[in-house]
Amino acid sequence: MKSKTGGNGLTHETVGVGGGCGSSSSPSPPPSPRRHSGGPRCRRRVRPEKNSSESRRLVAGIMARRSLRFFFLLPLVYISGLLMCVGPFSALIGHTLLPGSRYRSHEIFHNLWHDIEGDNSSATELASVWKYKRKLREQKPCPNLTALHREHFVSPGLNGFLIVEANGGLNQQRSAICNAVAVAGLLNAILVIPQLEFHNVWKDPSEFGDIYDEDHFISTLDGYVKVVKELPEALMERHNYNMTNITNIRVQAWAPVSYYLGVVSPILQKEGVIRIAPFANRLAMSVPPHIQFLRCLTNYKALRFSSSISVLGKKLVYRMIEKSSRTDGKYIAVHLRFEEDMVAFSCCVYDGGKAEKLEMDSVREKGWRAKFKRKDRIILPDLNRVNGKCPLTPLEVGMMLRGMGFDNNTSIYLASGKIYHAERYLAPLIKMFPNLYTKESLATSDELAPFMGYSSQLAALDYTVCLSSEVFVTTQGGNFPHFLMGHRRFIYDGHAKTIIPDKRKLVVLLDDVSISWRAFKDQMEDMLTESDRKGIMVPRVRKINRKTSVYTYPLPECRCLQQSLANQIDRNLVILDDYNGTKA
Repeated sequence: MKSKTGGNGLTHETVGVGGGCGSSSSPSPPPSPRRHSGGPRCRRRVRPEKNSSESRRLVAGIMARRSLRFFFLLPLVYISGLLMCVGPFSALIGHTLLPGSRYRSHEIFHNLWHDIEGDNSSATELASVWKYKRKLREQKPCPNLTALHREHFVSPGLNGFLIVEANGGLNQQRSAICNAVAVAGLLNAILVIPQLEFHNVWKDPSEFGDIYDEDHFISTLDGYVKVVKELPEALMERHNYNMTNITNIRVQAWAPVSYYLGVVSPILQKEGVIRIAPFANRLAMSVPPHIQFLRCLTNYKALRFSSSISVLGKKLVYRMIEKSSRTDGKYIAVHLRFEEDMVAFSCCVYDGGKAEKLEMDSVREKGWRAKFKRKDRIILPDLNRVNGKCPLTPLEVGMMLRGMGFDNNTSIYLASGKIYHAERYLAPLIKMFPNLYTKESLATSDELAPFMGYSSQLAALDYTVCLSSEVFVTTQGGNFPHFLMGHRRFIYDGHAKTIIPDKRKLVVLLDDVSISWRAFKDQMEDMLTESDRKGIMVPRVRKINRKTSVYTYPLPECRCLQQSLANQIDRNLVILDDYNGTKA
C-alpha cells in the first residue's frame, strides 16, 4: 500500500481595479445623447472627483498587461530569429551558415594530415604539462575530528530508519548515496544500505555490494551515521515484509535543510521508518559544515569499490603504466561519449548523409518514442554544434590533443562504450595515437566476463583507470567527469588535471578549410593553458551558501578530510604499495 502524497492547494483571487459603485478596471464608453420634450435647458456638467491612487492602479494594470504580452512575445521572436539564421529557411533568404555549424572535421584532418605527421616540434611532456599551482591562502585550522564527532554525532540513529532508492548510472547513484548519508546525519536516522534502482536505459541489476565494499562503507561511517544492511525483523513484520507498505515521501529536487527538519523529520519520528524514492539530487548543496563533512567522508573514504572491481581496476592501471614506458609511466585518459544513443540524443548531424539521418531517427524512435516529434520541440542541429552541445568525435579529440603537443608516443586510455561507426570515426584517432587502449584490449576475456552486461561495474573500471591518469579529458559533460574531476582535485592537491575542450571554439576552427596547422596548434595550446588555469579554481563559498557541486569542487569543505588522509593518499591511487602482489 503506497502512501498518499498531498499537494499544496493554490488560492486564486480576482482583484478589481477602482472603487465605488459602477467602477471598473477599464473606461466605459460615453452615454448616448438624450432628447428632451421640454425647452432647452442649461445644465452644468459635473466632473467626478478623480482619485489619484485609483488612476495610478489603473495605469499600473495596463502597463502590467502590456509587459505580459511582451513577455510571451519575446520567446517567439527569439525562435523566429534562430530559424531565420540557422534554420531550414536560411538558404531561401540568402543567409550563410554560421561558422562551426557544419561537421567538416574529416575534411580538415585530410588537409592537415601531412603537417601533423611531419610535425617535429618539441612535444608536450606529460610529466610537466600542468604549470599552475594552487596558492594556499591562510585558512582556519582544521577541527579535531574527535571534537567534531562529540559535538554533532554523539548518539546517531535515535529517530528511526531511512531507506532510499538511488537511481541513474554509476555516478548519479554515487551522488544519491553521499546525499543519503548526509540526510541520515541531518535527521539523526539509521541508514539502510541504499537500494540501486533498475533502469530500462542502463539495464543493470547490480546491487550495492556488487559495486561497493559494504563492510568498509559501514565501518568508515561508524560513529557518524549508523548504517545497517536491512531493517529489523519487527519493522519488516509490521509492514508485512513489503517495502512498498512503508511511508514514501516524495521530496522535491534540491530540497533545503529546513524542509527535512520541518517536514520529513516529524514523519520519521512518528513512523519510525520512511522511504524516499526516487533520491537523485534531493538535497541542496548548501548544508551545515558538519553535514557537508559527511558528504566528503562518504565520497572519498567510505565508498570503496568492491574487491572484484578493485583487483581488476588495479591490473588495468598497472598495464597502462607499463605500456606508457616512453612517457615515464604517465598516460592520458579520455572519456568519450560518441556512442550511438548519445549521438542520437544530441540531435547533432555529422557527415553520414541520408543514411545517418535514417539511422538516428530509428534510434530515437526506439529509445525515446515520440519525444523528439512533439510539436513544441524545435530541433536545430546546426545551432547545437555552434553552442558546443555536440559530442566530440574520436577524430576531433585526436586533432585537439595533437594540436596541444602530445605526440604519437603518448599512450591513451579510452573510457567509452561502443563507438558509433568506429571504422570511420575511430580510425583517424588510432592513426594519430597508435598506443590507444581500452579495458577490452587491456584485460583478457576471462577477466572481463564477470562484468559483461553490468554497465555500472564496467563504468567503475573506467573510473579507476581514469583517476590514475596524468591527464584526464572530458568531452561531453555528465556525472562521470564531474565526479572524476572532483576526486582528482581531492587527491592531486586541488588540481583537477583535466582538459575541458572549448567546443564552441573548436567547431569554428574545424570548419575553416583554409586553417594552417600552426594556427590550429596555437589555439589548442591556449586551450590547454586555460584548462590548466581552471583546474585549480576553487569556488567562493560563503558560510553555507554553496551553488556549485561539492562533488566537482570538494574544496574548501573537504580540505580537513583531505589533510587528515594526506599520509594515506598516494598520488597513484594508493595502489603501488601492493604492485607486486596483483601485477599480472
